[in-house]
Amino acid sequence: MSAVLALLVALPAVVGLVLLALPVLAGTHGERAAAPVSVGAATAVLGLAVVTALTRPELDLVWVPGLSGRLAVDGLSAALVLTVAGAALPVLLWTVRSPGEGRRRLAGLLLVFTAAMLLVVTATDLALLLLGWELVGLTSYALIGHSWREPARVDAGITAFLTTRLGDVGLYVAVGAAVAGGGVGLDHVAPTAGGSGWAQVAVAGIVVAALGKSAQLPFSGWLSGAMLGPSPASALLHSATMVAAGGYLLLRVHPLLESTGWDTGVAWAGAATAVVMGTVALAQRDLKQLLAASTCAQLGFVLVAAGTGAITGGVLALVAHAATKSLLFLCAGSWLDAQGTKDLTALRGVGRRYPAVGVAAAVGALSLAGVPPLALWVGKEAALAGSTGALYLAGLLGAVLSAAYGARVLAVVLGPPAPGAELDTEHRGTRHVGVPALLAVAGLAALTVAIGVVGLARADLRPAAGELAVAGALSVLVVAGVVLLDHRRAGRTAPVLLDWWGLRRLLDGVGASTLRVAGALAAADDRLVAASLAAPEATGPARFETTGVEEPLLRGVAALATGTRRLGVVARRPQTGLLHTYYAQAVLALVVLAATLVLVR
Repeated sequence: MSAVLALLVALPAVVGLVLLALPVLAGTHGERAAAPVSVGAATAVLGLAVVTALTRPELDLVWVPGLSGRLAVDGLSAALVLTVAGAALPVLLWTVRSPGEGRRRLAGLLLVFTAAMLLVVTATDLALLLLGWELVGLTSYALIGHSWREPARVDAGITAFLTTRLGDVGLYVAVGAAVAGGGVGLDHVAPTAGGSGWAQVAVAGIVVAALGKSAQLPFSGWLSGAMLGPSPASALLHSATMVAAGGYLLLRVHPLLESTGWDTGVAWAGAATAVVMGTVALAQRDLKQLLAASTCAQLGFVLVAAGTGAITGGVLALVAHAATKSLLFLCAGSWLDAQGTKDLTALRGVGRRYPAVGVAAAVGALSLAGVPPLALWVGKEAALAGSTGALYLAGLLGAVLSAAYGARVLAVVLGPPAPGAELDTEHRGTRHVGVPALLAVAGLAALTVAIGVVGLARADLRPAAGELAVAGALSVLVVAGVVLLDHRRAGRTAPVLLDWWGLRRLLDGVGASTLRVAGALAAADDRLVAASLAAPEATGPARFETTGVEEPLLRGVAALATGTRRLGVVARRPQTGLLHTYYAQAVLALVVLAATLVLVR
């Protein structure tokens, strides 16, 4: 079965890379093959995920003698493997038949991203997890900035990249501290390093990395800009996979959080995000912005579970959120393609114009609101099952807010069409939703219902029947109230909430400042190189001539100046000013460094 596990990670990576290279390999003829190849690969990956979840294989990887790693599927990773593969298939199905340019490239990047996520959730040590984590960051940057001719989308990708990179530094620190503390194995970090100073450093790095990747406070703002990316990328990255990686990592290392005393801080960080970002979601006028803010808030419940030890509840919340949010992002994408807008006022009544998508979106909105018997009703309560006192009250407030913003989506679906609504504000809509898109949202809607029913049947979940009933009744009351009153609040939104409490501008400012500093350093570097080239040329020969130095030495100095000038030209070539080339150079340098360390061991 180890071969199946290897194939699970390798297949989407290889097929994705082939799709990206198709213009070179097969010219324009390869474009037609992109749709069946990508959907076929995603279907095969889902089949492999089912097999690995049932058989729980392990795979030892020996790079060179003395340097090895291991992939494995256990109870926790099995749920995430199924989630990643289960979300990838409908997203690919939706992608290949959606309008717009670059579908082949988009499908290729989505498959490579899927492979990276599968590596993250099956890695059993921090080193392999870091490799997958880096690939997730790199491909997410490419996916968010997929429409690279539009500067705003590229800027959003850079902001997301820089913000998550800032958090990712923590994972590098964690790997170093884990090595110093006795080993990088995820299941052995706590027992070997527990109680030591290295354990404190390791867990601090892991928490920072997880907060950044899962868009928790104070890193939440990058997810707002990321909504400029294509809808399939939003559906896969910002619901089921990339943002879930941080929550998964914290659930995985809960023993380390508990032994070092970081568990309480993690739980409160999640509760604070659920409340603060819940208010942001409630205030949004843009459907994708509402869904993005709600993603931050919903993942806050997962962090509460990771901090309080409700591991099974946290996993259920992750899976339920993945199904629900993938569904809602694909519905939003379908309407954006058909109506040319994602403005909530303009979309009012869209469920009546597109009934099939409307029904699916209504299922997703009710699940997001926590209405029984749908996925996030039981998932949210299971995640909060380990909390008590003030932490539980904060979580309950977050749940009430989730019912309110879920109801706003439902009001858009069920409400009467808005007279004079301005459509085609983003682009000219097709006024049509294709069959693949309908199949994708129908499958995810059915999955959202099934997860709720299966989760309710799990006997090892801690919320009692009474708590579930009260939570469900409260959600229904809030949903009914918001749907009835929603039309009265049109246009009444505090600017600070639209601006994500200023977090979006803060991160944009940090990103712009970082790029300005980098530009200034590059300019100073250029001037330094130019000065070093000019000095020997201007002064060297003259000085030697006046002192009567022999001709061969003079020619040597001239050759040195010429060589230095040529090296300067070569040295300037990597300084493109483009973020992705700098990132590629950093990766290459790390590979060379790792190879050198291996060879000199």
